[in-house]
Parts: sequence; structure tokens; C-alpha cells
Amino acid sequence: MRHYFLPVIAIFISAFGHSQEQQQENTNSFTLQEAIAFALDNNYSAINAERDVVDAQKQKWETIASGLPQISGAVNYQNQLIQPIAQFPSILVPEEFLPPGAVRDPNTFVPIVFGQPQQIIATATLRQQIFDGSYIVGVQATKSFLSYSANNKEKTQLEVRKAVTESYGNVLLAQESVSILEKNKANLEKNLFETTKIYENGLGDEESVEQLQITLSNVENQLKNAVRLKSITLQMLNLVMGIAIDAPTKLEEDLDNLTREQIDLNLIEAEFQIENNVDFKLATNLNEQRYFEWKLAKSRALPTLNAFVNYGANSFGEGFDFLDNGQEWFESSIFGVDLNIPIFSSLKRSASTQRAKIALEKAKTQLQEAEERIRLQLENAKSEYILAIEQYETAKQNLGLAERIENKNQTKYFEGIGSSFELRQAQTQLYDAQQGYLQSMVEVINKKTELETIMNQ
Repeated sequence: MRHYFLPVIAIFISAFGHSQEQQQENTNSFTLQEAIAFALDNNYSAINAERDVVDAQKQKWETIASGLPQISGAVNYQNQLIQPIAQFPSILVPEEFLPPGAVRDPNTFVPIVFGQPQQIIATATLRQQIFDGSYIVGVQATKSFLSYSANNKEKTQLEVRKAVTESYGNVLLAQESVSILEKNKANLEKNLFETTKIYENGLGDEESVEQLQITLSNVENQLKNAVRLKSITLQMLNLVMGIAIDAPTKLEEDLDNLTREQIDLNLIEAEFQIENNVDFKLATNLNEQRYFEWKLAKSRALPTLNAFVNYGANSFGEGFDFLDNGQEWFESSIFGVDLNIPIFSSLKRSASTQRAKIALEKAKTQLQEAEERIRLQLENAKSEYILAIEQYETAKQNLGLAERIENKNQTKYFEGIGSSFELRQAQTQLYDAQQGYLQSMVEVINKKTELETIMNQ
């Protein structure tokens, strides 16, 4: 039996190891920069922004092609099930048209059927726009529209970068919170066990045990919530990156190391080029759009000139035999020029042009406002980034102080020279300092990202 049992164990261990390796291979592992790069290619909004750029390119060609030669064809088939009849005085109708036995009489009308019951007409028309002011303006505006689509894509990419960074930091925050709370829970369980033993031996009071039980219950609830948040924040990161929310994802960064990497005071002193700000670019695009709308309104007062060439052929028959080789076709061709001159519109075109001019002036004012608002956002982002760094340094120092205070109170308590109330107060202060330290690290990461977004770096 033993000889059969050992190979089974070996097979089980091999299969288990293979499944673990396969699971690790299927796990997505990312640093922050790798996560951002992946999201720029797979985020849903980023994908649609790329499609918008392609759509803008197609729309540009659609506008240009409307002024290039256009060829259209048409085929018209008619079958007169009941042919129309015309009546003429018999004196006017040629002899061969009269029915058999008819007598010429100027006072007698004879019914005559003209033509054959079936006919087919095939035509092809070439049209060419020679001059149209609105077409010229439309072609000029396509460049601005392409620029808008490119800038909108850039803004989407910046928003994706920011969203990935924030989500990445939230996952690290949740992971660190779970780790710290588990450590706090283990220490509290140890303290509670020791305090309970002291109380059972008659050397302590019941209130001390109850105080630790209350603290432990609160930490356990916080730990359960942190575990749930860890799962939710990871799903949010997957969603932002364009991955299935339940896909296994591993983060390579450490929150503390990542925070130190994000501290860069040189960024505060970096020269700011407002032309690089994507919101300023979009405001400029709006200004250009209003300018071309004004030119379009003015162009409607100009004449339009178009030309066309038409070629066609028609055929008649008693039956549908138009495809026979011997069928006779009668050709026709037309060349024409169409000139349309606007003369008087009861000042409608003038009012439309004035409204477009007003919209252009409003866009110029909005561009000035956007410039000032962006500069204010920059100064505010710098201030918040500096504050985040300062709070991080303070929180780090406070955490060290809170740990020493808690250790001292724990020592004093178990030596019998400190109260349970003082210990609980020190523990609560330590827990607040831990959460404040974690939150300060995330703030440094997020505030730097906001500043970089405004500066478009």
C-alpha cells in the first residue's frame, strides 16, 4: 500500500505546484509607472479618445471630399400598364396614325396611343463645386477640429494617469492599513490575555480587562472594514486600468518608498508654460472654433458656383428586352453651370454674422478667464503639495512619538504604576497617528499628481 501511496502524493504535490505557478503567471503585477502605461492603452475612456481622433480625421476628409468631383448614376424603368390616350382631330393626324376604316373629318376626334409601354433611362452626372465660401471655411476649420480631438485625447490621458495614481495609492493604503491593524490586534490580544491573567490572580481590576476588550473590539471592526476596502480599492484600480475587476492584480510598489519618490521640491520651482496646459489648449480650440463660425456666417453672403455634366441614354420597347444586343438606345448629354447670388435676406445674414461675432468676443473673454484660473490653480496646487509634504514629515514624527508613548504606558501599566485609562488613551493616540501617517503619504502622491497634471509634465 505504501508503494502506491507515495506516487499519489508526488503527483498531488506536482499538480499543486503547477497550479500555483499557473496562478502566479496569470496574476497581473505592476509598478505605478507600468500601471499607468497599461491604462493608457486599455482604459475605456482612453480607447474611445483614440477613436475620437480617428473619427476627426475621417470627418476632415469628409469635409474636403464634399468639394471634390462627385459622380452619381441613376436608372429609371417604367412600364405603362395602361397607356395614356390623346385625342386629335382626324384632319390633323397623319394618315398612318388613323385606325383602320377611320374617315378624315375635321369635326371628329380620333384616340391615338403614342409610344411604347416600357422604357428605361440610364444617366450619369458629374458635379464639381467651383466656388463656395462655406466650403473654404470648412476646410480651414478641420485643422482646428483635429487639434481639439488631439487635445481632448491628451486631457483624457492626463485624467487616466491621475485616476490610476490615486487608485494605486488607495490600494497601497488599504494594504498597509490591514497590516497595521493586524499587528495592533495581535498586540491587544496579547495585552488582554496578560491582563486577564493578572485579574484572575487578584492583582488587577476588572475595568482594565474591559477597557482592553473595548479597544480590541474597535480594532477588529476596523480590520474587517479595511479588508473589505482592500478588495474594493483593488477592483477600482482594475476598472481604471481596463482589466476585469475580479482579475488578480499585484502591486510592486511600497507605499513608503513610493511616497519618498514623489517628494520633489524642484517641481515647485519649475518654469510653467501655460501653453502646455491642456485646459488652456481646449480654451484656445474653442476660440478658434468661434472664429471659423464667424467666417462661415460672413461667407454666406458670397455667391456659389457649381458645374455639372450629364450623360444618359434611353430605350423603348413592347417588352423587357433592353438587354438584347439589337436593342436601340438614344443618347443625350447636358453641360450646365449653376450660379447662386445672395441679394437680399431682410438683414437675416447680417444678424447671423453679428451673433457669430458676439460669440467670438465671448470666447476671447473666456480664454482670458481660463488663463487666470489656470494660474490660480497652479499656485493652489503648489501650496497643497508643499502642505502635503510638511504634513507627511510631521505625521512621521508624530508616529514615532506615539509609538514611544504607547510603549512607555504599556510598561508602566504592567509594572503597576500606570492606569488602564492612560494605556487606552495612548493606544488610541497611536492608532490615530498610524492612520494619519498612512493618509499623509497618499496625500503626497495625489497632490504631486495634481500639480503635474496642471503643468502637463
